[in-house]
Amino acid sequence: MADPYSVLGVPRKASEADIKKAFRTLAKKHHPDTHRGDPGAKKKFQEISAAYDILGDKEKRGQYDRGEIDENGNPRGFDPRAHGFGGGGGNPFGGDGARSYQYTYTGGGPEGAEGFRAEDIFADLFGGLGGRGRKAQPRRGEDYALNVTVSFEEAARGGTRRVNLPDGREIDVRIPAGLRDAQQIRLRGQGGPGVNGGPQGDVMIQVWVAPHPYFTRDGNNLRMDLPVTLKEAVLGGKVQVPTLTGAVTVTVPVNSNSGTVLRLKGKGIPARGSAGGGEAAGDLYVRLVVTLPDKADAKLKTFIEGWDASYDPRAKMK
Repeated sequence: MADPYSVLGVPRKASEADIKKAFRTLAKKHHPDTHRGDPGAKKKFQEISAAYDILGDKEKRGQYDRGEIDENGNPRGFDPRAHGFGGGGGNPFGGDGARSYQYTYTGGGPEGAEGFRAEDIFADLFGGLGGRGRKAQPRRGEDYALNVTVSFEEAARGGTRRVNLPDGREIDVRIPAGLRDAQQIRLRGQGGPGVNGGPQGDVMIQVWVAPHPYFTRDGNNLRMDLPVTLKEAVLGGKVQVPTLTGAVTVTVPVNSNSGTVLRLKGKGIPARGSAGGGEAAGDLYVRLVVTLPDKADAKLKTFIEGWDASYDPRAKMK
């Protein structure tokens, strides 16, 4: 095999991240699944996987850089004939009884690729001489871990979000209605490919919910502060209140103080699950906040100056 740095197209001082990135790009480009029937693609993918097996392993990379192992991962100075690979002379595996061994690379794709391993040589050899060798065992593919941020509305009402996997694939992920912040979604069998017939790994998505400008969540209920004018608070009236499904009209009771709470039934987190076995919709609790104008109002100032406020709002604190 050629120099693994040349195979992956990276300099010798490349970082681990650069090596991984180069491998992912090349593996995606030359993966046999996208070039069915092309033996050249399969050979190229095997070569890429073998290069990454050395450079993607910190210990092997160090050994290669120090000249302790060659491009195939074998110790420098290793003579195959001295270990029974090849024919002739006093070789117990040579002459007319020599067997032909073929070693191939098995690739599981980015992040799950398995390169050439020295122990596979001996497993093949001893397995052929009595079955005492260790066969390559099926191994489960790598799990991919992702972080996704969704809007408050997406988390409450549900939806679909497209995400990019580490191996370059794009998949659509269903966001269940009522999802909570930091909740995890697990997609079974969507992770890295298995090795030697093993099952695929999973995709674990940690979902973070972006804050809403005025809604806060309390279980399945929502809470919000609603500014009202002094006039609306004193005389009452109808005002518009935003909800997850659009604005609705509510009535502010006469003589409402800041802190008065209005309940909008069923306007919280939407209902989910089958009837009788699911969760009912939550409610929306609206807290009124009496708010003065941002700029001074001359008429209001004149009215207040002439108003004999004959009540003590702090009486309960005495």
